[in-house]
Amino acid sequence: MTLDFFSLETLEAVAQHYGYWAIFLGILLENTGIPLPGETLTLVGGFLAGSGDLQVRWVLLSALFGAIVGDSFGYWIGRRGGWAFVLRMGHLFRIPEESLIQGRENFANNAEKAVILGRFVTLLRILAGPLAGIAEMPYGRFLACNALGALLWVLTTVGIAYFAGQLISLSLLVRWVAQFGALALLAVAIWLGSLIWLERSSSGS
Repeated sequence: MTLDFFSLETLEAVAQHYGYWAIFLGILLENTGIPLPGETLTLVGGFLAGSGDLQVRWVLLSALFGAIVGDSFGYWIGRRGGWAFVLRMGHLFRIPEESLIQGRENFANNAEKAVILGRFVTLLRILAGPLAGIAEMPYGRFLACNALGALLWVLTTVGIAYFAGQLISLSLLVRWVAQFGALALLAVAIWLGSLIWLERSSSGS
């Protein structure tokens, strides 16, 4: 999806021209809930650090603070008006309110895992913050999970780009990371589907 709207060459040129600000703002906006190529910019930043165009410590810090601040913005957006929006969408698509409440409770029960591990999952990285706000996860707990997840994700993403980028092309690296994120999303969808099926089976018996 990223490369359909922003060519890799464009993102690389943006990262070279604006440097750490591009990485910080890209991942901040993505984690706020705006579907921008923050992850790809972070990979580009790590790749450029590996080639000596940027300094790896500043790439790490830019991505880390962008992820933490952006997810916090997303959290408060979800906390202030997200539930009302979900209810309107549920009414529009004729989803029973009881199902929406059950979904919110299920997320709340797994909120820590979703915020920490959701960084590595396509789409969930964008939605985890707003969903945590909608589920009214206490902000202190959210911030701790948010910071831990951001640290793990940034170290992994920038580290892979920094070292692997010296061995393979940037386009191949981005493609592999995108495929991993899509597979992770599929695994989460299968897991959630299994939980729903088991819950309905147990309630029906």
